[in-house]
Amino acid sequence: MNKIAWLLIFLATPALAGVDLVKVDKSYNRMYLLDGDEVVREFHVALGGSPQGHKVQEGDQRTPEGHYVLDYKKEDSSAYRSMHVSYPNEADTANAESLGVSPGGFIMVHGQFNWLGWLGPITQRFNWTNGCIALTNAEMDEFMELVKVGTPIHIEW
Repeated sequence: MNKIAWLLIFLATPALAGVDLVKVDKSYNRMYLLDGDEVVREFHVALGGSPQGHKVQEGDQRTPEGHYVLDYKKEDSSAYRSMHVSYPNEADTANAESLGVSPGGFIMVHGQFNWLGWLGPITQRFNWTNGCIALTNAEMDEFMELVKVGTPIHIEW
């Protein structure tokens, strides 16, 4: 095969595409990694135990809804690899203050809890997090490779 053909195959590989938006559809437990309008990768995700509705306060078991940013990676958490979602934003904080509650925080896209990755095929069938977005460990490796710090994440029902 000539060099141009190899180059075209190399450039067409989805794993090499840039991800400029992460979109989460909570109603279908789906996460889409997008490059423009093209879906680069799709994942089934587990969410907070009460997934419908926007996160209002700490402990409500809801995954936030809205526009946020994936603002840093964390390799030393209680879950296998993670990337932080910039919740709460100013509106989330103001809303919680008006209700006299804490908005919560530390919302992550993460893998399975440490040493429990082998349970992923079972746990991913349920919404089991405290408001985070969970993937299997293998999917989390893929996510961390494809998604860069600073990528916007849009979460909706």
